[in-house]
Amino acid sequence: MNRSPASKTAHRIVFANEKGGTGKSTTAVHIAVALSYMGARVTTLDLDPRQRTTHRYMENRFRTMQRREVELPTPACEVFKGRSEQALLIAMDRLEKDCDFLIIDNPGRDDPFARCAVEQADTLVTPMNDSFVDFDLIGQVDPESFKVQKLSFFAELIWEARMKRSRATIESARPEMDWIVVRNRTGYTEARNMARIEKALTEMAKRVGFRVTHGLSERVIYRELFPSGLTLLDKGQLGDLGTSHLVARQELRTLLQALNLPEFTKAV
Repeated sequence: MNRSPASKTAHRIVFANEKGGTGKSTTAVHIAVALSYMGARVTTLDLDPRQRTTHRYMENRFRTMQRREVELPTPACEVFKGRSEQALLIAMDRLEKDCDFLIIDNPGRDDPFARCAVEQADTLVTPMNDSFVDFDLIGQVDPESFKVQKLSFFAELIWEARMKRSRATIESARPEMDWIVVRNRTGYTEARNMARIEKALTEMAKRVGFRVTHGLSERVIYRELFPSGLTLLDKGQLGDLGTSHLVARQELRTLLQALNLPEFTKAV
């Protein structure tokens, strides 16, 4: 990709979900590293200064490279420690001048910084486990028919953010927000329940305007990689790969393609 830092702003990908344990940070890290492997300049901004999961992952990655004396495609990473929304906007503006993709990992809670980041998203990614516990974040369903009854607080928040974003689209010449709900850990969902969730998501997607795609299944490999900071794409560093590794890598490739990001749409 031939682009000078000043020629255009970075594409902002925000990973947002107010519920923990959905694989949000793991998905963000793998997408960030995948884009780095494809030659993009990527910077990650961690908005959770307490847990710092994304930043810790990158720290572990740098230590592994030093220990093994290898160079691996690695995004830049920063933890936001500002105290105002304006400070966040300034930080985003500063960081995106030197990257093609700015990936923001929101905390698993509602706070002013998370809302601000969502409003700035070009691509908004909401990972969820394949269960109605997680679906409740987006919408509430009837306990008998499983039909969607109303939007949840989070879906309403995104709706308002998209309305604000529509003004920025005109004023700042940015793309319209593309909201994608990623179904993680589908492999551990009972078939009938999976079908009900899929039906509810399809209905909600039409009402709210998001896309749905499959993400990362519940595989031990994802949890095992964190201490080393490695990802499924670091082929030469993972040793002998079993079938589960290969399937998981294909999941990542499929997810990356589904995000339909600008200029970098080829498979890894």
